Amino acid sequence: MRRGMRQCFVSIILLSLFIAGCGNPAAPEGSSIPSMESTPSEDTTQVSLVVENPEYEAAPGTSEAAKEAPAGAKADFESYQAPPFADSAFHAEHAQGNDKVKIDLDHANQGYIGVSGQSDTGIKLQVFIGEMEYRYNVPADGTPVIFPLQEGDGTYTIKANEKVEDTKYRPLFTLDCEVKLDDEFQPFLRPSAYVDYDQDSECVKLAAQLAAGEEDALGVVGAVFEYICDNIVYDKEKAQMVQTTTGYMPVLDDTLRTGKGICFDYASLVAGMLRSQGIPTKMVFGDVSPDDIYHAWNMFYTEETGWVTVKYEVKADSWNRLDLTFSANGADSSFIGDGANYLDEKYY
Repeated sequence: MRRGMRQCFVSIILLSLFIAGCGNPAAPEGSSIPSMESTPSEDTTQVSLVVENPEYEAAPGTSEAAKEAPAGAKADFESYQAPPFADSAFHAEHAQGNDKVKIDLDHANQGYIGVSGQSDTGIKLQVFIGEMEYRYNVPADGTPVIFPLQEGDGTYTIKANEKVEDTKYRPLFTLDCEVKLDDEFQPFLRPSAYVDYDQDSECVKLAAQLAAGEEDALGVVGAVFEYICDNIVYDKEKAQMVQTTTGYMPVLDDTLRTGKGICFDYASLVAGMLRSQGIPTKMVFGDVSPDDIYHAWNMFYTEETGWVTVKYEVKADSWNRLDLTFSANGADSSFIGDGANYLDEKYY
């Protein structure tokens, strides 16, 4: 087996005209979404998925030499084994609060909190740590929801507020939570409001099937990337629709079933599939040049290979961007920018 560089080439379509904004991810409040005017381009290109790590021993069947080897040479193939499924759950018996809202901090060390609310008008949650603030909508019918503690160790202040009228809210409950994560990856290994799945989800079953044909986490990432590029197209109609609506949240299995989605759908689906296989994956919201278009994408980490690069290289020991929307069939960069420059804003 040889050591060195492994390259997997994925043919993709990139549309290169950039005018306006991505479909509104809806949930990160306080984000402005530019008005939109779409003019598609016909330019295409090919992007290579490059993995470069001198310490990595290439798995059988992945190097060019291995691909050309006789079938018997792959007899020692060992399928990737995902760690136990990392779940998240709300425990009412451990929750703090009142008759309007309950907040469960029991799994803060695993990078998340659970919240349940009851209101006739609506409940919003604010989560503060340092200078960062995250805002979330809480279901008003008592349905529990999971939110990540994605900014690492520290003191989080959590405030629940009930809507009075229009944009006016009254405080319901406030508490501080001192968080010490089991490790930095915990918030990005589990289901949450924006990346919602369970062991019975079709996307999880598909991820396991794809993983069974790979030897390591990098192979799983590549298989998921290729599957989504080949089977999910960009939904321009939805991108236009969500510009004028609020509260849109992706349903991962719906994206698989319909075979289409917006940037939020892509990023959520990738995160869910990779997380379900034990691969830490962030969903990121931020601005993309040249017009500061608000967009969603992913960042992932693998232990087996070091850091993975898609579209451009990054240094070891840092998160790497994997932007599937730019790699998807039919993606219109008038909704998603040209990818020349990313400004990370929020992680989920």
